[in-house]
Amino acid sequence: MRRADRLFQIVQLIRGRRLSTAAWLAQRLEVSERTIYRDVADLQAQGVPIEGEAGVGYRLGRGFELPPLMFSVQEAQALVASVRMSQGWQDPALAQASQVALGKILSVLPPAARTAAQGMAVYAPPIGLEPAVQTALAGLREAAHRRQRVRLSYADAEAQVSERTVRPLGCFFWGRVWTLAAWCESRRDFRSFRLDRIRQWRVEEGAGARFADEAGKTLGDFLRRAAPPGTQERLTEGS
Repeated sequence: MRRADRLFQIVQLIRGRRLSTAAWLAQRLEVSERTIYRDVADLQAQGVPIEGEAGVGYRLGRGFELPPLMFSVQEAQALVASVRMSQGWQDPALAQASQVALGKILSVLPPAARTAAQGMAVYAPPIGLEPAVQTALAGLREAAHRRQRVRLSYADAEAQVSERTVRPLGCFFWGRVWTLAAWCESRRDFRSFRLDRIRQWRVEEGAGARFADEAGKTLGDFLRRAAPPGTQERLTEGS
């Protein structure tokens, strides 16, 4: 958890109770009591009216409220609808994070906007991704973030299997299918790989596993290549 998120959570937890001890806060946030003491002191220095002291407990001064976020009712409804529709097509970590993030936003909305957003009549059935695709999505998006090469065993539309070493650039969602955009070191060109056709994958480790952006091999280059008419079909097939 980032420190900024932890500070926000401390305020939320203290606000919801008459008295919160450092030990209780530390247990809830899975940090040490020393960390809680330091964070509370920093919040107090920033002007948050937290009353109390170490060894006794903390509470918020009367009248303190976090300022409402400036979302309109339609904007709040759009957030709820987006999370509901996307959760089934994310990997579990992203789905959980999106739900937590939405909860944080809803908790500080004005009551009318919060009620309207939560009552949004848009739902998505829990169909979602196959477990193997969820696992691949989580690992490949992280590899793209960390700039780590990946070894793939990939089956094309004709079920022909090939082995590839790729530089993962980003994951793209096409309605029901995820693809990995990558620079294929085996083909010396950009390719897209459907995650449901990846038979096996392994993130490379050790010396030489990481890659740096190179002119002509970046995500921006891939997107520029995909823009002209007639190229998208080729770039969504890992041949």
